[in-house]
Amino acid sequence: MGRKEELMKRTIELAISAIEKGNTPFGAIVVKDGEIIAEAANETTSSTDPTAHAELSAIRKAAKTLGRNDLSDCELYASGEPCTMCLSAIYYTGIKKVYVAYFQDEANKYGLGNPYVREQIKLSNEERDIKYIPLLPEGVKHPYECWKNNN
Repeated sequence: MGRKEELMKRTIELAISAIEKGNTPFGAIVVKDGEIIAEAANETTSSTDPTAHAELSAIRKAAKTLGRNDLSDCELYASGEPCTMCLSAIYYTGIKKVYVAYFQDEANKYGLGNPYVREQIKLSNEERDIKYIPLLPEGVKHPYECWKNNN
């Protein structure tokens, strides 16, 4: 078994360990130069944190370990295809390679994942079930301008 297969095997073990704590079976590992920087199992149910996906938790730990948000020199191993929230984090951190054991079609067969969100994201704001509602009070400072002026 090659190194990449060993890393994915560990990722799948993490996914299975999530079940023991009442969570859905997802695991993730962040790797840099062939070494594990961070690993995590899904904890959304046990932590009552809907954002405690394995990928997000592993990314958070990796960023903390490396002391930076740029993970472009890292790879991510995910037991299941990352959801749209996790995929966004992957893009934000600059991770270029994501290895996946099981894709969304496989997860759907077991009632896992959320294909509904993927479909909603493709739609315009007007077509989505949950629409962004514009609300901008008068007389407030513009946070983007404040940020721009401080950089």
